[in-house]
Amino acid sequence: MYRDKTKVITIGNRKIGGGNPVLIQSMTNTKTEDIAATVNQILELEEAGCDIIRCAVPNMEAAGALREIKKKIHIPLVADIHFDYRLAIAAMESGADKIRINPGNIGDIERVKAVIDVAKDRNIPIRVGVNSGSLEKHIVDKYGHVTAEGLVESALDKVHLIEKLGYDNMVISIKSSDVLMCVKAHELIAQKANYPLHVGITESGSIVAGNIKSSIGLGLILNQGIGDTIRVSLTDKPLEEIRSAKIILKTLGLRKGGIEVVSCPTCGRTQIDLIGLAKQVEDLVSNYDLDLKVAVMGCAVNGPGEAKEADLGVAGGKGVGCIIKKGEVIRTVPEESLLAELKKELDSFI
Repeated sequence: MYRDKTKVITIGNRKIGGGNPVLIQSMTNTKTEDIAATVNQILELEEAGCDIIRCAVPNMEAAGALREIKKKIHIPLVADIHFDYRLAIAAMESGADKIRINPGNIGDIERVKAVIDVAKDRNIPIRVGVNSGSLEKHIVDKYGHVTAEGLVESALDKVHLIEKLGYDNMVISIKSSDVLMCVKAHELIAQKANYPLHVGITESGSIVAGNIKSSIGLGLILNQGIGDTIRVSLTDKPLEEIRSAKIILKTLGLRKGGIEVVSCPTCGRTQIDLIGLAKQVEDLVSNYDLDLKVAVMGCAVNGPGEAKEADLGVAGGKGVGCIIKKGEVIRTVPEESLLAELKKELDSFI
């Protein structure tokens, strides 16, 4: 698999590439210079399972804030830079574990070199980012419109530029809001480079559309053995990105641990608030680092049979429900006690 052959890159206390586990990223939506708010959000994301966090650095105050933020968090911190090469340098001097730049919008070669020199001196990896919205005009003109081939050409141009400056501590990111174009671009670049790839569907949309597009795109890419880190980009709270990314990786067999919740669709036999119960169970199990499957069923008639492949389950009836273990009903309880009884069973696995 491509993932097993990529160059190993160290980002803070984590490693990607070379067959290391696929790591989950997200990006804060606080003002980076608001240190307290940014730290609080990062700590929440850490607890949810975020492996690497990225912060926007639009000004010098934000760049300076990274120093204090770094002292209070436990995962690698990536500085997201656009246009001003001085911000990239300041972010690295403040302790950023990686920087994200697009050399095409940094400026002339001397400015790019100034950034690379500092990165080289501190051995800080660079994520070279290209997306369909920032593709150079000459490349768009060459292919007639934005294409997967154009994305790959643009990314490799930037990679080769940095290599010529004597540096190869890089991660590549090529993103598009067009899911199939993004998939094709990753298939192409996997044949042309051995740098780790950060994968995501950019501008994918709100939580429903964004999750569907990201699941399809990331699923197709990751299942081919391509991709070393991922971000599920959602127009929603960053916490939702982590939840979705964990499910994608677990579904593909790329991550173990964490409870998987399966639940049946509603139907005319449902006599319980199944939607509400499923959400409550998802919130409950997020606090457990157990490799289990928990089923939430809306019908006491079919529930036990449908939940037989789960380790634990609950099935609702009219005012009552049952607790299921390995497909067997172990007790019946009042509806309002279902969640508490499920928690007791989960605690017994600890």
